[in-house]
Amino acid sequence: MKKLSSIFGLLAIILTNVMCAVVGYNYATMLCGIKHMGFSAPANTAFLLAIPYLIGVVMCIVIALVLRKKGK
Repeated sequence: MKKLSSIFGLLAIILTNVMCAVVGYNYATMLCGIKHMGFSAPANTAFLLAIPYLIGVVMCIVIALVLRKKGK
């Protein structure tokens, strides 16, 4: 169980890094689109993409903690 707990902890870290990359890329794309292509939505809407990633990170952390408790 402890090994599986470590895997879910690592998965949470990877998801966090992927979330930062995706949100950062989409934020920059929105800024460029607003400036040059006439997008009407504010650039802050790119942060809405973080919500599914945050849900996944929280789920991974909870699963890792539960598995770690079961392993003891």
